[in-house]
Amino acid sequence: MPFLTLSDGNSLFYKDWGNITGPPVVFSHGWPLQSDAWDNQMFFLGQNGYRTIAHDRRGHGRSSQPWTGNDMDTYADDLQQLFVHLGLTNATMVGHSTGGGEVVRYLGRHGTSRVDKAVLVGAIPPSLGAIPSNPDGVPLAVYKQQQQDFIDNRAQQAVDTANGPFFGFDRPDHNRSEGLVEQYVQQVLQGGFVNQYECLTALFLTDFTEDLKKMDIPTLLIHGDDDQLAPIDSTARKAAQILPNPTLNVYPGGDHGLPATHLHQVNQDLLDFIRGTGEGGGEGEDCPSTW
Repeated sequence: MPFLTLSDGNSLFYKDWGNITGPPVVFSHGWPLQSDAWDNQMFFLGQNGYRTIAHDRRGHGRSSQPWTGNDMDTYADDLQQLFVHLGLTNATMVGHSTGGGEVVRYLGRHGTSRVDKAVLVGAIPPSLGAIPSNPDGVPLAVYKQQQQDFIDNRAQQAVDTANGPFFGFDRPDHNRSEGLVEQYVQQVLQGGFVNQYECLTALFLTDFTEDLKKMDIPTLLIHGDDDQLAPIDSTARKAAQILPNPTLNVYPGGDHGLPATHLHQVNQDLLDFIRGTGEGGGEGEDCPSTW
């Protein structure tokens, strides 16, 4: 399994699949998961001639579990080291949830010289929490409760999240998948405790507004209008108003875990956008749900 030794001595696990000479697509996963959450998209795009790359964020999955550096700036700098290590250029970056924040911070911090396009799926920018720049965000009392639940029983929090709002299994029209629940919990429990705990602060309280303004590349936002964890009105719809060149693709009834629950639709939307057949500006027509 490939690992990159970072400048601070920590190890970053990554996958490098598909056509090694094909256009690169770089995936960033959500909290508190790992790169395996993107396997279906990586396989699909790999079959279509692309080079697909995904890493386990520091402190998550198989990467090192350092006591420090669990913040968006460091996540972005780790990703830049991976770009340099693999010599990636003309890439498409894809981020889900917290990974969407990682993509936006990377582009705000390191620029777009290596990146042609970006895709944000159920992503947290401009901010998830109700901070001064986005007072309509998720109340900070929810953040505090998430922290406490994590400390009290991380495993039970993972079970409850997977059975409830992450995949929308608490909605009557969503058919629960035991496999998705088990996969989610397994990924959570492989990560570092302190790393996931501190990542909660990063994902709730980071302001990505200025990063979004610097993204001078076509950006596709894919978001469910029933996303209970990153509500669309305070995330994707606001981000689309800030981004220079956005397309907002809304999935009616869509939940937070779209890469799993709507995988075929997400796969096709990614392929169309990367190929250049799904670009545009502003908010597009709502997509029919595959659920």
